[in-house]
Order: sequence, then C-alpha cells, then structure tokens
Amino acid sequence: MELLRRLFGLNRESGSPPARHLENQTDLYENLEPAVVPYTPPPDEDETLQTRPLAPPRPFKNTRQHLRVGQATDPGQVRSNNQDACLSFIAMPDVTDSPAPIGFFVVADGMGGHDNGEIASTLAVQTLAKHVLSEVIVPHLSGAGPGRRTISEVLNEAMSAANRAVQKRISDGGTTATCAVVRGDEAHLAHVGDSRAYLIADGTMELITRDHSLVRRLQELGQLTAEEAEVHPQRNVLYRAIGQGESLEIDTVTRRLPPSSRLLLCSDGMWGVVGEQRMMAILEEYDDPQEACDRLINEANASGGPDNITIVLVQMPD
Repeated sequence: MELLRRLFGLNRESGSPPARHLENQTDLYENLEPAVVPYTPPPDEDETLQTRPLAPPRPFKNTRQHLRVGQATDPGQVRSNNQDACLSFIAMPDVTDSPAPIGFFVVADGMGGHDNGEIASTLAVQTLAKHVLSEVIVPHLSGAGPGRRTISEVLNEAMSAANRAVQKRISDGGTTATCAVVRGDEAHLAHVGDSRAYLIADGTMELITRDHSLVRRLQELGQLTAEEAEVHPQRNVLYRAIGQGESLEIDTVTRRLPPSSRLLLCSDGMWGVVGEQRMMAILEEYDDPQEACDRLINEANASGGPDNITIVLVQMPD
C-alpha cells in the first residue's frame, strides 16, 4: 500500500495564473486560445456510445500469450512543458484457477496555462487509477465475483471523482481523459474531451469515442466539413472536460477485442497531426507495441509537433 501511496501521491502546488475562458460565441471566434466553452448538447447526444450488442467472442489461438502494451509521451517541438499524462497497468496472474488478465490504461491532456494543465492531467490519472485499482482490479485478482456495480459504473464514478479533485485543487485548470479497463477480451471505456480511443482489428481502424469539441459538433450538425474542421481556428475548443463544472456527463462504451486486435488511446497531439491513414500504416508496419508508439511519436514530431503527444497501445494475443 505504501508503494501505491507513493506512486499516486501528488505534492506539487500550483502558482500559475488563471486560464482564460470563453463566455459566449462572439468571444469564441475572436479568441484563438484553446478553452472550454459552456455548451448544452442536444438530446441525442445524451445517449451513451454503447449502442450495439457485443460481437460474439473469438477464441485465441495462442493461450500462452498475454496482453502487451506500449506507451510513449513527448512534449512535441513547440511546447516548453508536457501537460499530457498517461498510465498503463497490467496484471497477468499465473496461479491455480487464474482469473483472466486485466489491465487499466488512461490518457489525459491537460489545459489551463503554465503548470495548471500538467497538474490537472496528473491528478485526473491518479484519481482514476486509485478507483479502478481498488474497485475493479483488486477484487478481480482476489477471485471476487461480479459486484453490485458494473465496470462502466465504476469508471463513471472514477471520472466524477477526478472532476471533483481537479476542481478542488485547480479552479482554472481542466483536462481530457480517455481510459479503458481491459478484462479478458472486453474493453470497457470512459471518455471526456477530445483525446481518442481507436480499435484496430481485421485491417480497419475504428474510432470508438466522440470528440467533445466545437468543430466535431458542427460536423455532426452538417455545418462544417471534415476538411474545414482540420484548419478551423477553434478546433481545440471543448464543450466538455474534467474540472470545468460541478456535474460531468461521461461517455461509456464497451467493445469486444478480437485476437490480434489493438486498442489505441492518444491525445490530439497525435491524431490531429499525423492523421488516421498514416497512423494505421505505421501500426501495420510494427508488430511490437512499444516500437509502434515510438515511431508514431517520431512521426508527429517530424510533422511539426505543435502539441504534446501521448499514446498508449494495447496489443491482444493472437
């Protein structure tokens, strides 16, 4: 427990100036700084991303293989500090009546100016990890059966706890968060902001999260094309993020992970710079998840590296 306390302790103090926020749509188009703007989504956006039943399970050919993971983060070529944060945790017990391997993975992209964003993303990752370790992973490893709450419910509560923690510690800070619990061949995800999760399987790359950004919403309403969104001056403006309000609406989704599939979590410093087609080409080139992450970071930096870059790549057995 002392190790966990040391791992997830937070001792940094924030003395940075408050972030600037946009109060209305007029300010939105006059100010070019990334920010979170007040926004009330239409009724259809209140629905969870889990809108279809899970695919039937597919057997793994190599039962001796386990989960593999790659992880990388980099400040990029422009920013002086790294306001992203990430964490990977895998438990692969090999004992009598072993439970299935289980892992927890998270990417967070902080905002708020100077150290505020850095502390917000770190605090969110720590809070999420504490909840998932105590409420999901430890009970799973101890052989406890399903509790009264589902994994998605625990993730929802963990996100809400992270929201409260960031608000209490950094009044003008905020962060995105995209996290996943992988248990057996199922991935349970929770998501807020514009970091992303992709499922790579059978030669395809599927985006399984929704960006909570102004330009994405305008695209969904048919008021902006994908090409226009890529160069829009407010493409980084979010309407939903951790630390930006007392209540927080959280997207949850569950996906089946077939053999040899990959789950990719990344910040917008990755997907917004390299693009999905090039990302897919690199992923197909490298079998080792860590090598793939390192190569993706290099590609983003070679493309200018205008933002912090963070990737977590989970590889399923064959």
